[in-house]
Amino acid sequence: MVKKPELLATAASLEEMKVLIAAGADAFVIGESKFGMRLPGQFDLHAIKEAVQLAKPEGVRIYAAVNNVMDNKTVDELPAYIKQLAEAGVDAIVFGDPAVLMAAREHAPGMPLHWNAEMTSTNYSTANYWGRRGATRFVTARELNMEQIIDIKQHCDLEVQVQVHGMTNIYHSKRSLVGSYMDHQGGRDKLPAANLTPGLYLTEAERPGERYPIYEDDNGTHMMSSDDICVLDTLHELLEIEIDSLKIEGLMKSTAYNEVVVKAYRAAIDAYCSDPAGYRFQEEWLDAIREVQDPNRELTYGFFFKEQVY
Repeated sequence: MVKKPELLATAASLEEMKVLIAAGADAFVIGESKFGMRLPGQFDLHAIKEAVQLAKPEGVRIYAAVNNVMDNKTVDELPAYIKQLAEAGVDAIVFGDPAVLMAAREHAPGMPLHWNAEMTSTNYSTANYWGRRGATRFVTARELNMEQIIDIKQHCDLEVQVQVHGMTNIYHSKRSLVGSYMDHQGGRDKLPAANLTPGLYLTEAERPGERYPIYEDDNGTHMMSSDDICVLDTLHELLEIEIDSLKIEGLMKSTAYNEVVVKAYRAAIDAYCSDPAGYRFQEEWLDAIREVQDPNRELTYGFFFKEQVY
């Protein structure tokens, strides 16, 4: 029997969660900016409890993002926060800092832990290192190609998660670069009321058509990719090697857009798993995404079929 992977999504609110659950999402990563990094919306502990209560009857899992860059003050608050996450009923904690792992092992023993350090998650030896220390899932770097992902899956003792759709982060600074720039221009008050409001972007003189979204939050300045990963038409290659979790990154996207994307990937996953030998990609799945795709953002394979980056 073919193993069906998890379809993992993000959500900006409980309302969006409801829509994406109906669309076919199996799990969500949510959290708040004090402890988590680059989240579409803010879920404090009360909202996380509500999310768990919403998800559980549907068989949907909730993962709490605790993958921020931790300073001393935040580390001091981790024990209480992680204990409260466990009491709220979250299914796993996403982390990058060992301080989170140590706090979880003491204050939420048995809690599944998903190691996500983004760009440094590049090999199976690192994955197994964290597995020996308690991690249960390895989130691969977005810069890996298909050959490297296959090699990791074959030699990794943990679950493996791969991003299959959406934008990626290419730069982060704890400094308020956007705010400082607007101060220099005499117009910080002109910043959008919501930091994730589309509209702010950087561009290069040599490549005027490429727009890199930039936004600022409590964690500083984030610069995002100018295109969106979309591997829908080659998804079967990840399904063949039984990748455990396929993530759709919904950051800076509308609920309507994310709903279309989740439905398309749900259809492809279900079609493959019901009949791998007879699976045929259906162009209408991708056409639905193309119809809602921002014309200024190209759909690409990211690094999936490029030469080794690292």
